[in-house]
Amino acid sequence: MPEEESGQQLEGLLKKSGSDVTSMNRYRDSESRFEELEKELIQPGVNRYVLWLEYKQQVAEGYQYSRFCYHYQQWRRSRQATLHLEHKAGDKLFVDFAGEKLHLTDPVTGDIQPVEVFVAILGCSQLTYACGVISQRKEDFLACLARALHYCGGVPQAIVPDNLKSAVTKADRYEPELNESLTDFALHYQTVILPTRVARPRDKALAEGAVNIVYSRVYAPLRKRVFTSLQELSFAISELVEQHNQKLFQGRSYSRRQVFEEQEKAFLKPLPATACELKHYQQAKVQKNGPSTRPRLGSAMCCCRPTNTTTRFLTATLARQSNSSIPVSG
Repeated sequence: MPEEESGQQLEGLLKKSGSDVTSMNRYRDSESRFEELEKELIQPGVNRYVLWLEYKQQVAEGYQYSRFCYHYQQWRRSRQATLHLEHKAGDKLFVDFAGEKLHLTDPVTGDIQPVEVFVAILGCSQLTYACGVISQRKEDFLACLARALHYCGGVPQAIVPDNLKSAVTKADRYEPELNESLTDFALHYQTVILPTRVARPRDKALAEGAVNIVYSRVYAPLRKRVFTSLQELSFAISELVEQHNQKLFQGRSYSRRQVFEEQEKAFLKPLPATACELKHYQQAKVQKNGPSTRPRLGSAMCCCRPTNTTTRFLTATLARQSNSSIPVSG
C-alpha cells in the first residue's frame, strides 16, 4: 500500500507539473500577442471580443474570454498603459487653454504682456499641439482650432472643448448652445463640437493631462528665456511640442508621432480646400415704426416691418467677413 500511494502521489505531481508548464506556455503565448492587440484596439469597430475570437481561431486551447481579458488588463497595468487605448483612431480632438500663462516682454519699455497657451490632443495617438495666442476671444480660439487641424493634417469626427465663453453661449449638461461662429466652423470642416459636461472633470481628463505635460515639457524649458514677439514664442513652443511628440511612451518602443502616422492619420477626414471665413453675428431689434436698430459698423443689415397685430423681434443674421480668413500658420 505505501508503494502504491507513493506512485499515485508521484503521478499526481507529474500531472500537476505538466499542467503548470502548459498553463505557463499558454500565458506566454497570449502575452506575446498583447502588444499587437493593443495596436489593433484603436481601429474603428475593433474591440476585445473581436480580437479574442481571432485568438481562439488560432489557439483552440487558449483562454476563454473572461480570462483573456483579465490577463490583458494585468499586462496593461504592468506596462503602465495610458488612456489613449480607450479612444478610436480619428475619433476626437480634445482642446483646452492652459491655466498658467507665458509672457512677452516689450523690448523698449520692458512691459510684460501675458500670453494664453492653447493645447490640443488627439485621443488615440495622443499627438499634441500647442501654440501661443493673445487672448481666449472667439476669433483667437477659432484660429487656434484651425491651426491644430492643419497641424494634424486632417479632421477628426469630433472636437471636444471645455465650456469656455468663446465656444459655448449657454452651458447645459445635455444640449449646450454653441455660438454661431463655432457652428459655422464645424460645418466648414465637416465635424461636430461636443463640449464637456459641466462639473465632469473626467470628460476633459485627456486635455488636462496634456496641459500638465505642456507645463513640464514647454513651460519649464522656456522659463528663463525672454520673448519679444508672439511669432518667436510660438516657434519655441512648436519645437518643444514636436520633441514631446517624438519622445517614446514610457515602457513602449514607439512615440506619439509614430502611432499617429501609422495608426490614426489615415482615419482623419481630409481638410477642406478653402480656409474658413470668420463671420460676426449680431441681433437686430425691429422697432414699431419699421426700421431696425443700427448694427455695428461694417455689418450687413436686414430690415422688415412688424405685423399689424404685434410687435415682433427679428433675429437677423448679420454676417461680415473679417479682414482675412482664419490663419492656419504658426
